[in-house]
Amino acid sequence: MVKAFVDANVLVSVLNKEYPLFTYSARVLSLAERNGFELFTSSLCLAIGFYFASKKCGEVEAKRKIQLLCCHLSIAQIDENAVRNALNNAKINDIEDGFQYYAAVEAGCNCLITENLSDYHFAEIPVYSSEGFLKTHVFNS
Repeated sequence: MVKAFVDANVLVSVLNKEYPLFTYSARVLSLAERNGFELFTSSLCLAIGFYFASKKCGEVEAKRKIQLLCCHLSIAQIDENAVRNALNNAKINDIEDGFQYYAAVEAGCNCLITENLSDYHFAEIPVYSSEGFLKTHVFNS
């Protein structure tokens, strides 16, 4: 079972149909319906996605899109442990990325999908772009 955490920038590329990333990120999200895959995100990623989607399509449509995502993704919790771990890790520069990472780890994710690979330079689990994830876990299976 692949348990993958999906970062906000992947969600935003799907919500706003941002090409060329949309081609890969939409395919990643479609795996939520496939056996052998469980996709996670966090409430913070959803909030970031809502913010950027609302700028493009308005708040009502953005909320509808977020509700649809929530039907297919599991939500990893950014709890006190995630916050403390992120704050105590000297390698983490962007605290939001630290929160996401530790939420993913605590949820049992075995990899993370983001379009900003360098944001997770501190990660101890594999970090993939959408395209890289698909090449590793789908196209070569």
